[in-house]
Amino acid sequence: MRVILAFPMLLIACAGNAQRNSPSTSIDKPFTETVIADFDAPWAMTFLPDGQMLVTEKDGRLLLVSADRSARSVVSGTLPVDSAGQGGLMDVVLAPGYAKNHQVYFSFSEAGASGKGVVLARGVLEVAQVKCVRAPCPPIARLNQVEVLHRAHPYVTGNGHYSGRIAFSPDGQFLFYANGERQKFDPAQDPKMSLGKVLRLTLDGKAAPGNPLAAQGFDPAVWSYGHRNILGLAFDAQGRLWEQEMGPKGGDELNLIEPAKNYGYPKVSNGSHYDGRDIPDHAPGDGFEAPKVFWTPVISPGGLIIYSGKLFPAWKGDAFIGGLSSQALVRVDLNGTDAKKGDQFDMGARIREVEQGPEGAIYVLEDGDDGSQGRLIKLTPKG
Repeated sequence: MRVILAFPMLLIACAGNAQRNSPSTSIDKPFTETVIADFDAPWAMTFLPDGQMLVTEKDGRLLLVSADRSARSVVSGTLPVDSAGQGGLMDVVLAPGYAKNHQVYFSFSEAGASGKGVVLARGVLEVAQVKCVRAPCPPIARLNQVEVLHRAHPYVTGNGHYSGRIAFSPDGQFLFYANGERQKFDPAQDPKMSLGKVLRLTLDGKAAPGNPLAAQGFDPAVWSYGHRNILGLAFDAQGRLWEQEMGPKGGDELNLIEPAKNYGYPKVSNGSHYDGRDIPDHAPGDGFEAPKVFWTPVISPGGLIIYSGKLFPAWKGDAFIGGLSSQALVRVDLNGTDAKKGDQFDMGARIREVEQGPEGAIYVLEDGDDGSQGRLIKLTPKG
C-alpha cells in the first residue's frame, strides 16, 4: 500500500552515493571540493527554491535531486531527444514566476524530416511524495502541460553546435536563447536563419517586440549574430548580458552581448578553421564586435555564471566558466563592461556546467561524456 500526497512536497531521503560528502583540497586552490553525487553525462543544473535540484543528462533524463543530495527521481514528461554527437537534453532553467506557476524551461536536440535542430520547451513541474509501508519510496515527479516554444531553423545535417543555453532578463519579461551555427559556418551571418544567433523571445517563445534587427530583414527574434557554439549566457548585477562560446582552432570567447551587434564568425575569429584555413583576426575598425577576453590555446568553455554570493566576497561580480578540454574552472575579472583573465583552477576533469548554490557555494558538474562518472562537486572556502 502506498499513499500519494499532493504537490508540492519534499523528497524522501534514500540511500545516497558512496562518494557523497567526501572532501578533497588542493594547496593551489582557495576552496574545498566536496563530491556530492555522480551522474551519467550531465549537461546542466538549476536549484529549486526549497534547495532541491534539477539536473539534465545527455541521453534525455531530467532528474530531481533532493535538497540533501541523497535521493533522486527521473522526471517524466520530457520530449524525445536525439543524443548523437553533441546532442542531448541540454539546459534547464526555472521560469521567473516559478514560485507560483512551477514552470520549467528546457532545451534539447531532436531529429526531424529535414535534419536536426535545437528545441526550446516548457512544462509545469509536479512532485508527489510517496509513502511506503516498509521502506521510503522515491517521489513521483513529472512535467505536465509540456509545450514546444521555439525550434531553431533551418534543421540541418550533423550532430554538433546546438548551443541551447537559456537566460531570463533581470525583469523577468524576456527570454534570451542561444542557437549554435551547427558547424555550418555561414548561417551565423545569414539574417533569415536563427543559427549562430542569440535570440530575444517572449516567455511564450515568440519574437520579442522591439528587437532591433527585425527592421533590417532579419528573423525578428534575432538579438545578436555572428556566433559559433554558445555554451553560456548570464546576466550580471547591472543587467548586462555576457556570453561565452567555443572558437574554432583557437579563439574561445567571452563576449558582452549588445543588441544588433555582429560578433563576426566566420568572417573573423581569433582562431583558425580545423582544416588549416585562416580566419582573419578581430581588428579595430573591422565592423565586428570583438570579444572582451579570448583564449588561444582554447579552454573549451562549458557553463557560465556571474557570481553574486557571499561565501567568496573577493569574487563577487566575476564570471566563472567551466572548461572542458582544459579540465578547469576559469575565473574572469569583470569590471563594468571590461574583462580580464583571472584564475584557471585545474579540476582534473572536464567541467560541463557551473552554478551558484542558494548558500553562495559554487557547484560544478563534470562532463562524464567519456565514460567516466560526471560528478557534482561543491566548492566552499577553505578554513
